[in-house]
Amino acid sequence: MPTSKRHRPPVVAVTGAASGIGRVFLSKVASSADFRRVVAIDDQRGDVTDVTWRVLDIRDPLLANRISDVDVLVHLAGDFGLDAEPAERRAYNIRAAQTVLTASAAARVRRVVLVTSAMVYGAAADNPVPLAEDAPVAAEPDTGVVGDYLEIESLARRALRVHPGLEVTVLRPAALVGPDVDTVVTRHFEAPRLLVVKGCLPRWQFCHLDDLVSALELAALGQVTGIVAVGSDGWLEMEQVEEVSGLRRFELPAGLTFSTAQRLHRLGVTPVPATDLHYVVYPWVVTTTALHQAGWKPAWTNEAALQELLSHREGKHAVVGRRLSGKDATITAAGATVAVIGTAAIVRAARRKKKI
Repeated sequence: MPTSKRHRPPVVAVTGAASGIGRVFLSKVASSADFRRVVAIDDQRGDVTDVTWRVLDIRDPLLANRISDVDVLVHLAGDFGLDAEPAERRAYNIRAAQTVLTASAAARVRRVVLVTSAMVYGAAADNPVPLAEDAPVAAEPDTGVVGDYLEIESLARRALRVHPGLEVTVLRPAALVGPDVDTVVTRHFEAPRLLVVKGCLPRWQFCHLDDLVSALELAALGQVTGIVAVGSDGWLEMEQVEEVSGLRRFELPAGLTFSTAQRLHRLGVTPVPATDLHYVVYPWVVTTTALHQAGWKPAWTNEAALQELLSHREGKHAVVGRRLSGKDATITAAGATVAVIGTAAIVRAARRKKKI
């Protein structure tokens, strides 16, 4: 008796397939027996073989015509670089997500999988540790990448209302770790000391790209749905992070930390708004209940993920999220005190330049 169409392996499409997370996921599923066919979508052809490449701008409304044979679309195209121009970055990310959701509904794609971040829960001194997956979204909308994630999730909720036949799954990974990952968290570990604010120590939870990819597979197959947090089990206390990294902390009052960071950002010295620093000084640990109920287990512990992060920091230096050149990095050599003095000098120099 022939297998019914409903039980046939799905055809999956992957956006952003030529690079980054999209390429990593595409490489994993290209030869998977769980998918009948794999379609790769990007504005340039990538190097992964055994897939069907369709080259177009993900923001093109004609996308609907190119995914009419697709059952599941995993949307991994996006610009979340810290050094991108904020308005251009957000315009791209929102337009891309909006086009994917609208085109998928028009093409009768059954399921769309999006990736945002556990950052949308917000980082706060009084956060429960861990946060439940259904905890309120409490992040502050701002000009940083967290603001982009909030906008994308808003589009996902709207799509569920407007297109009731479309299933939308949103994965929210903890702090990502892996080759070429560049975030406010990874840059935090490029500093000579680890900043903490007085009266509150962060707890650290990571999500390795390998674990995000395995979670994406389950989401693409419909084995997890809705809001799904992804990360290593548990968390690391500050003392454990110091022991693993060999880095030591330095403490500053919260008021001074955030007011200085905001001035630096306003002057264009640092790429991230002050609210992004919340994610390196306050906890935002999440449970991964949905994935565990589906039989998923992370391959990476938090300690192993941190060691992986540290292995990619060689030759890189950052202060308050700002990547420093080799020449600038000399201000970090004598430790955190010199780094803070150097930051203050940057502020004064920027003020003088602004007056000229």
